[in-house]
Amino acid sequence: MYSDKVMDHFQNPRNVGEIEDASGVGTVGNAKCGDIMRIYLEIDDEGIIRDVKFKTFGCGAAVATSSMATELVKGKSIREAMLVTNKAVMEALDGLPPVKVHCSLLAEEAIHAALWDYAEKNGIVIEGLERPRSDISEHEEEAAY
Repeated sequence: MYSDKVMDHFQNPRNVGEIEDASGVGTVGNAKCGDIMRIYLEIDDEGIIRDVKFKTFGCGAAVATSSMATELVKGKSIREAMLVTNKAVMEALDGLPPVKVHCSLLAEEAIHAALWDYAEKNGIVIEGLERPRSDISEHEEEAAY
């Protein structure tokens, strides 16, 4: 059963679309379920995320987590965006069914992938940011053990 917030973000997703010439773009997927999530970030000279958009191919939970993730990072600094975890996304949505937790992992990883792209384009290092995985099903398996 999905929470009212999950249903709201699925039926009325926020920040859908693309940002042309985005500061950073991150694309991740889950080969097991077929979900694909792409996050676009527009980051200003002070390191603030001024705009964020997403495109997601996947289930309702994938759309909802994408939408919520964009809401959580919009207007935030890069450092604050780094603190947005899958747990934070799930909590903001009032939870997800256990079989849909991987959708929140996609959202976290897509943000990190977009930040990684931004860092590479600008020749900078973002403290604590690791090279993103394009397929989170590998990470999911590791987390299960």
